[in-house]
Amino acid sequence: MGLTITLAGGVLKAIVLREFGGPDVLRWEEVPTPAPGPGEVLVRVHAVSVNRTLDLQVRQDGGNYGVTLPLVMGCDPSGTVVAVGSGADPVKMGDRVAAFGFVGCGTCAHCAAGDHRRCVARKMLGVQCWGGYAEYLRLPATSCVAVPAEVSFADATVIARHFPLAFGECHLAELKPGDWALVMGAAGGLGSALVQVAKSLGARVIAAAGTDSRVEAAVALGADAGVNYRRLDLDAEVKRITAAHGADVVFENIGDPALWPGAFNALAPGGRLVTVGAHGGGFVTLDVRRLYQQRLRVISGLGADRREDLERSFELAAGGMLKILVDRILPLSEAAAAHRLVESNAPLGKVILDPTLDAP
Repeated sequence: MGLTITLAGGVLKAIVLREFGGPDVLRWEEVPTPAPGPGEVLVRVHAVSVNRTLDLQVRQDGGNYGVTLPLVMGCDPSGTVVAVGSGADPVKMGDRVAAFGFVGCGTCAHCAAGDHRRCVARKMLGVQCWGGYAEYLRLPATSCVAVPAEVSFADATVIARHFPLAFGECHLAELKPGDWALVMGAAGGLGSALVQVAKSLGARVIAAAGTDSRVEAAVALGADAGVNYRRLDLDAEVKRITAAHGADVVFENIGDPALWPGAFNALAPGGRLVTVGAHGGGFVTLDVRRLYQQRLRVISGLGADRREDLERSFELAAGGMLKILVDRILPLSEAAAAHRLVESNAPLGKVILDPTLDAP
């Protein structure tokens, strides 16, 4: 099924979104193989993850991200460089790389100066420009980060998607050694990264999840304690665990109106709640009186634009310091089935698509 063409003029297989809707709108199609231009490389994709926000929501209705159809989704591909355009140094043929962050426009003054983080028209890979649900992907060389040989492509994809964001959230929260940090959805992709990053920064971590098995999985990542927030009173449990102190920081990336009050009320005086997700609905009730009386802060923002955070994450992974939760790896052609699986909430860990499994 899958083709192995690496030059322009050929075709490659990709999952193409031409209309919004359920998983059945994902089409397994042939599209032209792009050639890398100046400063660009062509990557043979080995792994890309299925994300609830930047895949399922985008597929369903665009997710309010300014999506233009047709689109090839996939925000976090990793793979091997198979073709290199002029001026793409230091990236070279055969490099193992992961795509990182936003893609710069390449033409504004910031991009011309090499500062793509300040690009005035940067785009999210797989959302506002074509991404990694494909056998091959053309990328700016500046968007490539080297993947150590000790790190699998599946793990690299999960790390690139979640660990820089986890470091960014900890930075936004001003997390300090000794702080009590409550991580909601602690067995999910971002939650499991937050547990480990917060521990690496010296925090004491409470892992909260919706089933006992997920709590156990999160605690196994290094959390100091765990709470099943579907079964127990979250606020009361956090107060018990922290000897009535409460959580200095709450990482609440769910936005579920049934879960928000427990997380918010678990904050210690002067505490900070950071939120960058809303797959639980996104509309919650905020106790403004408690907000100002307890000097609390609610902080939003992705905070994941530091390349050094991904490089640091890969160093930790290469040294065996990180545990990556991958539920299963499926061929890219089974993207619709993968979306249904993620929608079911059944997986414990990420679902990965591997286009190389479709090759004859």
